[in-house]
Amino acid sequence: MKLSKILLATSAVGVAAAGLAYAGGHMATGSFTLVSWGGAYQASQTNAYTNPYSANNPDVEFVWDESSAEAVAKLRAMNEAGNLTWDLVDVVASDALRLCDEGLAMEIDADEMLAPAPDGTSASDDFGDLLVGDCFIPQIVYSTTFGYRTDMVPDGVEPPNDICDVFDLETYPGMRSLESRPINNMEWALLCDGVAKADVYDVLATDEGQEQALAKLDTIRDSVIWWNAGADTPQLLADGEIFIGSTYNGRLFSAIVEQNQPIGMMWDAQVFDLDGWIIPAGLPEDRLARVMDFVYFATDTQRLADQAAYISYGPARLSSAPLVGNHAELGIEMAPHMPTDPNNAQNTFLYNYEFWADYRDDIDAKFQAWLAQ
Repeated sequence: MKLSKILLATSAVGVAAAGLAYAGGHMATGSFTLVSWGGAYQASQTNAYTNPYSANNPDVEFVWDESSAEAVAKLRAMNEAGNLTWDLVDVVASDALRLCDEGLAMEIDADEMLAPAPDGTSASDDFGDLLVGDCFIPQIVYSTTFGYRTDMVPDGVEPPNDICDVFDLETYPGMRSLESRPINNMEWALLCDGVAKADVYDVLATDEGQEQALAKLDTIRDSVIWWNAGADTPQLLADGEIFIGSTYNGRLFSAIVEQNQPIGMMWDAQVFDLDGWIIPAGLPEDRLARVMDFVYFATDTQRLADQAAYISYGPARLSSAPLVGNHAELGIEMAPHMPTDPNNAQNTFLYNYEFWADYRDDIDAKFQAWLAQ
């Protein structure tokens, strides 16, 4: 199964479906620390995963830690100290590959550890190509894209609809926000400096290409507020401190649709990526049993479709796509708000998680040195 097949399926108009019975393990007990990203995304996990699980397992206490952005560094430190306090960690695919390569994440057998689809299709076939690493359990397809203040678009000018509008300070004056890491920023910079989409990662693999990307970013550097948390850009937009800024599409959906902020979406060159769970290596047997019971439940077909009722991310299972229906509170159809919807996905950029797993540390160091100049 190809990634494009799941991307297409997650854009299909959904239909309401009755809840599917959980076919997992035992009644679990004890404390359970999950690591995620906070904000609207973590709230969607609470509504779709932990609340229903708690209904069947009232003796499990969930403790959330919002440190997913620092997962690699913190798991390295825990391993070195011999003090593993996390039970299940939500990470992007490239970080999952890094943690797996370093022996900090447990290898999985999808067909043994995850539920089959309702029609009996194996988990490995249902997740397909989204099982991108030996340790990665996919949840969602999301994108990093741009939101802009609709009331700050200059008179007589079309709203921004091209990624290179971010670099056009003359037509679109005002502050921008970009994430304080090289991922996505370097790709967009090269695209807007004339590099063909198909060549971006070949160019970025070279010292010259990295310098080219940083030089392009230099052209707007004085107009950039650098963000660390996904909630930063929506807040900066809401406060009118920036004209345009990058963040995760689900954060912008929340600001636009749920909060009715004067914000528009710019989907051009949105970067598709995957997010999912890793299980830290070395968990004691009792904690691992709790994790496995929860993971089986939380990654089944209905649960992944349920998450899409709270946030505009496409579920990672092919069988979940037809079950995506309306927003749980607003009642609006969710499919058109997915990054995978054909109207939104006319010019996408596919994130190369393998490239960043290999080059992340070196380019991170170069990027942070550039930021500190």
